[in-house]
Amino acid sequence: METFTYKTNSGFEITGDFYPARSKNAPLLIYIHGGGLIWGSKKDLNNEQLHLYNEAGYNVFSINYRLAPETKLPEIATDLADCMRWVQEDAPAEMNYDRERVAVIGSSAGGYLSLLSGTFPVKPKAIISFYGYGNILGGWYRMPSRYFNKDKKVPEPLARQLIGNQPISEAPIEKRYGIYLFCRQQGKWLDYVTGMSPILEMNRLKQYCPIDLADTSYPPTLLLHGDADDDVPYSESVNMNEKLQELGVDSSLITIPDGAHQFDLEMDKPEVKETFIEVLDFLKMHL
Repeated sequence: METFTYKTNSGFEITGDFYPARSKNAPLLIYIHGGGLIWGSKKDLNNEQLHLYNEAGYNVFSINYRLAPETKLPEIATDLADCMRWVQEDAPAEMNYDRERVAVIGSSAGGYLSLLSGTFPVKPKAIISFYGYGNILGGWYRMPSRYFNKDKKVPEPLARQLIGNQPISEAPIEKRYGIYLFCRQQGKWLDYVTGMSPILEMNRLKQYCPIDLADTSYPPTLLLHGDADDDVPYSESVNMNEKLQELGVDSSLITIPDGAHQFDLEMDKPEVKETFIEVLDFLKMHL
């Protein structure tokens, strides 16, 4: 593994870890971690999944990006767009991959960013979204969550204490989950992560909704989602798949019966193993 800086912003470096395949000039998978855009790290890529991708002949570039609320969604989206451009134009030769065969894979908020990448000027050849979402304006993000309100209530002063005054691009869940829990309990995720009002700035927010931005140039897409997900509603992947199919985009949805959020981390389960066979088949077909 080797670490590369794909972007420098006012002296602040944003990096990714490159895990090479055995063969030269192999396709590249850009992996985007989840964490509600609030926590997470390039190190969050599951080791078994990484090994699976490498053994199947794919390079993997697991990336950081600036996190909210210190950095707002428009700048986070810019980080990803800059990464896509860097991978196509400026990445160093020692990374050694086929620039014509680049896919993006992400889970949860990383799945959302993966779907958003299909709307950028420099697009991936294919997208895989594990329990991601195409619409940040859904009631599940704008309204208090029954599921998260079963947990101990997080007061806003405590959530604010967890927010720094400088940009960060990786953070452990232990130090940041309280921010996310407060946001979901109060229906304030949009306020904290975007810095925009869902009432007064609806049109601006739609600029970050893949389901509204997708067009006929959108890349082939595979969506995977458990129908018992208590965090990101299963309907998010259903709706995104329907929209892409209406546009004539090559899109399909794999439903995991009774699958919870992060179902893919249970790699020993037969249904999860079967799911990854389908993921590799999709990559083989489109890269």
